[in-house]
Amino acid sequence: MTAALDRRDFLKVTALAGGGLAIGSWWQPLDAAGAPIAEAFEPNAFIRITADSAITIVSKNPEIGQGIKTSLPMLVAEELDVAWSTVTVEQAMSDAARYGSQVAGGSTATPAHYDSMRQAGAVARQMLVAAAAATWGVPDAECTTSGGMVRHIGSKRAMRYGALAAKAATMPVPDPKTVRLKDPKDYTVIGTAVPGVDNPAIVRGKPLFGIDVTVPGMLHAVFQKCPVFGGTVVSANLDAVRALPGVKQAFVVTGGTNLAGLLSGVAILADSWWAANEARKQLKVTWAEGATASQGSTGFATQAATLAAGTAQRTLRQDGDATAALGNAVQTVEAAYSYPFLAHATLEPMNCTARYADGKLEIWAPSQNPQSGRQLVAQTLGVPAADITIHMTRCGGGFGRRLNNDYMVEAAAIAKQAGVPVKLLWSREDDIQHDFYRPAGFHFLKGGVDAAGKLVAWQNHFVSFGEGQGFAASANIGATEFPALFVPNFLLQSSVMPLGVPTGFLRAPGSNALAFVAQSFLDELAHAAKRDPLQFRLDLLGPARAVQENGRTIYDAGRMRGVLEAVRQRSGWGTRAMPAGHGLGVAFHFSHRGYFAEVVEASVNSDGGVRVHGVWVAGDIGRQIINPSNAVNQVQGSVIDGLSEAFGQEITVVAGRVEQSNFDDFPVMRIPQAPKVIDVHFVTSDVGPTGLGEPALPPVVPALCNAIFAVTGKRIRSLPLSRHGLHSA
Repeated sequence: MTAALDRRDFLKVTALAGGGLAIGSWWQPLDAAGAPIAEAFEPNAFIRITADSAITIVSKNPEIGQGIKTSLPMLVAEELDVAWSTVTVEQAMSDAARYGSQVAGGSTATPAHYDSMRQAGAVARQMLVAAAAATWGVPDAECTTSGGMVRHIGSKRAMRYGALAAKAATMPVPDPKTVRLKDPKDYTVIGTAVPGVDNPAIVRGKPLFGIDVTVPGMLHAVFQKCPVFGGTVVSANLDAVRALPGVKQAFVVTGGTNLAGLLSGVAILADSWWAANEARKQLKVTWAEGATASQGSTGFATQAATLAAGTAQRTLRQDGDATAALGNAVQTVEAAYSYPFLAHATLEPMNCTARYADGKLEIWAPSQNPQSGRQLVAQTLGVPAADITIHMTRCGGGFGRRLNNDYMVEAAAIAKQAGVPVKLLWSREDDIQHDFYRPAGFHFLKGGVDAAGKLVAWQNHFVSFGEGQGFAASANIGATEFPALFVPNFLLQSSVMPLGVPTGFLRAPGSNALAFVAQSFLDELAHAAKRDPLQFRLDLLGPARAVQENGRTIYDAGRMRGVLEAVRQRSGWGTRAMPAGHGLGVAFHFSHRGYFAEVVEASVNSDGGVRVHGVWVAGDIGRQIINPSNAVNQVQGSVIDGLSEAFGQEITVVAGRVEQSNFDDFPVMRIPQAPKVIDVHFVTSDVGPTGLGEPALPPVVPALCNAIFAVTGKRIRSLPLSRHGLHSA
């Protein structure tokens, strides 16, 4: 569902007790065909101004560390024309009727709300101006605003917004599409480096996150599920567990077969989480493990090789004649690439607090998609969605994991069955071993270059997971995946194999793996052609232009070239004297509407220790960076995240269960291992601003692997690097 605004349904103005002004909006939800969904019209408040000029802006989206709780209110404050330091930001409840879609994912929040949040501020400002003009008996055009005040230019009179709030509430509501928005040259809030609004509370350890929630009378819960995905409880020693210290209740939860929903398991409730978890250690469960117990990572790799040797199940794209072109190529390269399952490993493990009373559920959840969670709970427990209240807490990391709300439905089910408020907290082991994983994948590639060193053929048999014609979640590849549309003879085929392991979105879904394959193999072809890898890429892109298919622009070659040229200049590619034993690797990728190119400088010691000395990043996410401080943080975090994935992260499945359990065997990059230099540069282009949570991650993995090749001559065709005797030094 999408949302749009128009004059008729935009604003509701309310005079607050004490003379304040509340300005809300109706969001017009649209169905897939763009038609209004009439029954979804509801009011929603974004701005509240009290008589004492206190200004509150409501942030509608979940905050998972991407900074949206700060950047969206900045848009409102800019057009309202108030100093950022005078604004208080308030987190919204989960309420689809009032706020429309409240999802944190896909780097969509900025492009989806950039215009409407500015319009919300501008409409409010115009109504305050109208109130002042009416008070003074002057034309609106003679009034201006700054610093939370309306000023009359001629008489030099001024009134604070709070003093005008009650009268402004009586002014006609202007059409949001006609209100004058600021010229970017006049911005005083947008484009300034602003600290996150939650930073003071975070550094002081004040409650913000789901894990901080406390409800009177609540018990703490652990939930033991079968280690094999989809397995069910046969029996358990519940009486023995109930007799353990601190334990108040222990019972079997009957789940279903939906891996994204409520699964079978045993709930243990105690006075403290420690007591509940200690009791779990004495729990003895007989499981019916089910069919997934026969699956494992080694078997997947064997099946993939077998499938690749046969006829592909589907042809996703065919341009020209790749087979013939490969036969005529001067240089050809053939390689098999693969990557493993990955977990999200958010710092704050999955948790949720729920209270069920009088047929109604109240839930406190760190969720990226609370509205979907409400529907899941309603469908699973038979509680009407209207009787479910969800409080949106800050998320201690998301990366896509909290788009799935399995932990929410578990907490709700346990609370309903127990009859008391319950805080469910997963252990780190629960989290690592019951995730929705970035799916593994296998690519069998052939490529060829001509006598001029130009890429003329690309062939890929992609083996993934799925059933029939469908891919498992996040296990797909698109028919226009790069370098499609840039290679004259291009063949992309796929085969899939069944999977009982749940998969899902991980930061830059799909791209976090596909970029590694495409940009590494491209590097192989560049070296086979004896070409400079960066120039090879520029020549492949050709002139700046819109690369279209069926009238739709798929890639902007000019923006691609722009980030490559920028990163070449900033990293000193080809011009800088490199220290002995150091090498550079380059890669670029387009995802989530953002173009990014990155160069990694690395060295490798005799012990296999890889030191990343620097990473240079050039990104194009449109014409406007809303909050430069947050933007740089997002990019640097993406680099660290990607390097962590490359070096040592891997989820392996044996007999249907995950082997890894915590940060000791699923490591994240530590501070001493991090690059000393992560240079971030934004290339501006004349398109609307886009999101930044994801597109900076994909290029860093192949850029690192290509740098290792530059130093050692060793080509990395599978991840993680620890599989190749390499580690972060």
